[in-house]
Amino acid sequence: MWYTNSVNVRYRFRFYPTKAQRIELGRTFGSCRYVYNWALRLRTDNYKAGKTVNYYDSSAALTKLKTQEDHAWLNEVSCVPVQQALRHLQTAYRNFFDKRTGYPSFKRKYGKQAAEYTKSAFKWDAVNRNLSLAKIGRLRVHWSRPFESSPTTVTITKSRDGRYFATLVLDEKIATLPKTGAAVGIDLGINRLATLSTGERIPNPKHLSKRTKQLARAQRVLARRKKGSSRRAKQVLKVARIHARIADSRADYLNKVTTDLVRRFDVICMEDLNVRGMVRNHCLARSLSDASFGAFRSMVEYKCGWYGKELKLVDRFFPSSKRCSACGHVVESLPLDIRQWTCPECGASHDRDENAACNILMAAGGQPVTTARGAGARPRKATASRGIPRRSANRSKVGAECV
Repeated sequence: MWYTNSVNVRYRFRFYPTKAQRIELGRTFGSCRYVYNWALRLRTDNYKAGKTVNYYDSSAALTKLKTQEDHAWLNEVSCVPVQQALRHLQTAYRNFFDKRTGYPSFKRKYGKQAAEYTKSAFKWDAVNRNLSLAKIGRLRVHWSRPFESSPTTVTITKSRDGRYFATLVLDEKIATLPKTGAAVGIDLGINRLATLSTGERIPNPKHLSKRTKQLARAQRVLARRKKGSSRRAKQVLKVARIHARIADSRADYLNKVTTDLVRRFDVICMEDLNVRGMVRNHCLARSLSDASFGAFRSMVEYKCGWYGKELKLVDRFFPSSKRCSACGHVVESLPLDIRQWTCPECGASHDRDENAACNILMAAGGQPVTTARGAGARPRKATASRGIPRRSANRSKVGAECV
């Protein structure tokens, strides 16, 4: 058995805190959230005043803040997760300046809560598999999967539905999967989650659509509850649990599908889809989000890296659906409602999605990761008929190629 190089992985485990631990964790979450928002306000106000505040300046200001009488409660929790909140803010700013995300926003009290502990703030007993946090104590964790290395950091999260999780960052050796010598092209869609160039069709379970009525009913009840009441708090929890079931079902299904693909094929070819741009189409946004194309690609990408397989991406503007996989002829237009079509040149009959998957496989075959144009580039000319604005033409083209 061959092993890849050690990789950093995150394993999430659910744990069940005692009442005293829930109270202490709530104080820790509140302290981290307060320091994050305080530092964000400090840096924003100084920037508007023409001054620059970096991580080290905000860390020194936090030390002074803890000495003030009205902020003495910050010393009652572990200092490590509070300090890590400043580091997370610095990371958010770095992502903003690198144009990967928007400007950092304030954390909310009623959203997902998190606190990160480094090695100095937790103890790990590998023999008895015990995890203890500073000022929290030993956690009752459900160890659902084995691992060999010791955690470098532990992140404690509380989801909106009231569940607690411990995420461990580990340096693990992953065993590579045996080579099969097979390659496949994948076309993602809404009616079918994925169509393979082999003709196999992976169904889309549509987890959100199955629970739409249940979710709508629970949200109507929530809208009638008086703000601040205990009944509203209970109903908020019910709505959050429905959302959690949907998210968990979706993640479980995608993990099973992507793992099966990585086991069966050595080379996986996909389109470099602009998912963020696609969901701007209000007619397809809910269905696209429910299918979760971005999570599908992300899972395939990191699993290929883990298990020694290869992922190849095809330019998002490649006409995979409108191109005949038999002769290479490209039709002028192919609306979304046409699922079967016949090539006017060679007479070959095609299933829209299967034809696209075959074209993706041929376009990526033998080539490194794709594209003559950059991933963020746009086509110079719209391919729609005259009289349609370029913006609408580009949008319709993206939808037609990818759905």
